[in-house]
Amino acid sequence: MTWVPGGAFTMGSDRFYPEEAPLRRVSVDAFWIDTTPVTNRQFAAFVEATGYTTIAQIAPDPKNYPGMLPGMDQAGSLVFRKTSGPVDLADPSNWWHFEFGADWRHPAGPEEDLDNLDLWDHPVVHVAYADALAYSHWAGKRLPTEAEFEFAARGGLVSKEYAWGDELAPDGSMMANYWQGLFPFANQMLDGWEGTSPVGTYPANSYGIVDMIGNTWEWTSDWWSDRRTVIKVIKKSKGSCCTLSNPRGGTLKNSFDSSQPGVRIGRKVLKGGSHLCAANFCQRYRPAARHPEMIDTSTSHIGFRCVVEG
Repeated sequence: MTWVPGGAFTMGSDRFYPEEAPLRRVSVDAFWIDTTPVTNRQFAAFVEATGYTTIAQIAPDPKNYPGMLPGMDQAGSLVFRKTSGPVDLADPSNWWHFEFGADWRHPAGPEEDLDNLDLWDHPVVHVAYADALAYSHWAGKRLPTEAEFEFAARGGLVSKEYAWGDELAPDGSMMANYWQGLFPFANQMLDGWEGTSPVGTYPANSYGIVDMIGNTWEWTSDWWSDRRTVIKVIKKSKGSCCTLSNPRGGTLKNSFDSSQPGVRIGRKVLKGGSHLCAANFCQRYRPAARHPEMIDTSTSHIGFRCVVEG
């Protein structure tokens, strides 16, 4: 693990997506954070020690998912499939496919097994929130808050959009694993990777932490809150002059997706972006970026890391 000294910083961004605003002063206490995302090798040790079964390895109960199509009550997870050409970017079903048999040991489906792939030092994927939480408890750790993750990702840099400065690719150097080219069909692979990469492939930030940006999204412990909720929290403080100390996200109630009124599954905050973030679609390879994810969902581009109190 890597020591993060704690301190105050300006959280958020007002240059990219509305859910990242407003800018606000935040402080976090010192803590230890995993130097890398949890790898397949580390997760395998957890499974071997505990016999744990991930959510993706358990068939969903139709009673919990009204309207489930016939035949969908099988274990599996969401897998990214590159398209053959341009598609409607407003419809994620063009590239996300629920694959029966996809799980952490079979990242692209049952035909691919970690025993036959050189992926042991890649971030574990196809882990839902409960899976990440179970691992953290076994390891004697916990999941980071959104503020802790962003503070650690910034590495002490002030008012910089990226974890390494203000240029995405300084002097043409790839600083993280993200999508170069037109998503979701043309990946130039300037970074050398089509999917996930081994942890530590890219330079560490100023704190010595790797892969805080790109490679895989990472779970945090905070419930999702939108921009309006953030503004309310700031207004409830003693004024804009004051720093929010160790803030937490929203609540289970306000984490629900209002566009899906029949779905009552809470959403947690993901941070860091992934290898699927691209300039033409998802410029979330930045410390301030955030994304809501339902806690029962696992995909081929979501992982996690843990922290320990300082």
